Amino acid sequence: MNCLGCQLANHQRTVYLIWENEDVSCILDYMPFNEGHVLILPKRHARFLDDLDEAAASSVFQAAKMVTRAIRELYRPDGITVCQNGGVFDELTHFHLHIIPRYEGQDFAEFYKEDLDAVPLEAAVLEEVRMKLSEKIRICERDE
Repeated sequence: MNCLGCQLANHQRTVYLIWENEDVSCILDYMPFNEGHVLILPKRHARFLDDLDEAAASSVFQAAKMVTRAIRELYRPDGITVCQNGGVFDELTHFHLHIIPRYEGQDFAEFYKEDLDAVPLEAAVLEEVRMKLSEKIRICERDE
């Protein structure tokens, strides 16, 4: 399939996977708003939220709950933004949720402003974040 989101969700491109099950993949955003910025993508193609079947929708939001808990425990943010941009605003052409740790003093609209100077994080940094967040998720799963 020519869908970037499908390729990412099914590991056909380089991703920094923090958790997955049969329905979804949770990966690091390679140009994060803040450290710990995660994307949750269904493995089966869906362009919009209402295109998801019940199992995929349930898995997406169960993953969002788990990732949010891990981010809160690991990074201690002042808040978390969970968002989805559909249609013309969706660069992946595939439904996905953003889970973003946020801190006091950050403007909410800042997330939506294009940063022309932004560069992807180095692989070593992404791998370090992946390891920390993956381990925290394992601990959270075990504690439930």
